[in-house]
Amino acid sequence: MQTDQQSALISWREETQSAWLYRVLADCETESVRARLFADLAREADAQALIWAAHAGSNVPEFHPGTRARAVAMLVRWFGPRPLRQVLAAMKVRGMSSYEPLYFTGAADGTSGHVMPLSVEDVGLRHRGLGGGNLRAAVFGANDGLVSNTSLIMGVAGATGDPGFILLSGCAGLLAGALSMAAGEYVSVRSQREFYEHQIALERKELEAYPEEEAEELALIYAARGMDLDEARGVARTMLEDPDHALDVLAREELGLNPDDLGSAVGAASFSFGAFSTGAVLPLLPFLLGHPSVPVAALVAAVGLFGVGAALSLFTGRRAMYGGLRMLAIGAGASTLTYLLGSWLGVALA
Repeated sequence: MQTDQQSALISWREETQSAWLYRVLADCETESVRARLFADLAREADAQALIWAAHAGSNVPEFHPGTRARAVAMLVRWFGPRPLRQVLAAMKVRGMSSYEPLYFTGAADGTSGHVMPLSVEDVGLRHRGLGGGNLRAAVFGANDGLVSNTSLIMGVAGATGDPGFILLSGCAGLLAGALSMAAGEYVSVRSQREFYEHQIALERKELEAYPEEEAEELALIYAARGMDLDEARGVARTMLEDPDHALDVLAREELGLNPDDLGSAVGAASFSFGAFSTGAVLPLLPFLLGHPSVPVAALVAAVGLFGVGAALSLFTGRRAMYGGLRMLAIGAGASTLTYLLGSWLGVALA
């Protein structure tokens, strides 16, 4: 019983803190529709806090926002809610998806017709980010490896003509860069996944405790994004009839998260390691194949730079020739500078 009361007290504090932050958002929001949304969500959070207070018994203290909540509120007052959406979501503040366009035009029975954007800027938005993500990441990862390791090899070649030392430096640069990229990607994706899982677990708990209040919150979000409130309530109730589907909808609409796209930290790290290594190994090929020639390495790197630049044109819309030459110029400039620096250091330290 004591454990249940402590759990209820934690939930009461979370809901009360959310209500406090909602009122801060309502005061700071310049758009009247969203200001009303946050004011309504504050009232919903107060109602949910009362439910948990009843479970907690007589142990409910007076609420005082914590240091973290006060810091977030201060940042919201300075910069506005939009730039702090991820931070607010982590603070259990819902409704951040109201800053995204509404792509549901169905009826209350859950059926939907053609999805229509609400403004010219929204045209095609639902297609953005679909496909090509891994390819884009691979191209940029290879580009990072190619430019950084080519510059390193040219810098070392400027300081010393020892092929063995150049090969050793290039291999060290490849491993150091690839491992650094992989470690950074692992920590980033793992942290994001833990955040998503924690938020979805909280949403599951709330859906079990007060489904009607969750449906009302969802309806308020839809209404803030342009839907008629009565229609939004019908849609929300229909969507939340199935518990599994309800959790998926709430994660997407209240939290702005995609449960199907949490990502694998190990997979992301491996992919990053492989992409960086692919680019970084190119200028090393002459040395690895027994032809230790700096000019040949520079030529191989130049071909690689042009190819990467041409591939990047797939994402920029520029002509492949322009993209290839631009990347070649950037890589050549970086390599030339490091070569000159290496030559200067080689003479100075001799």
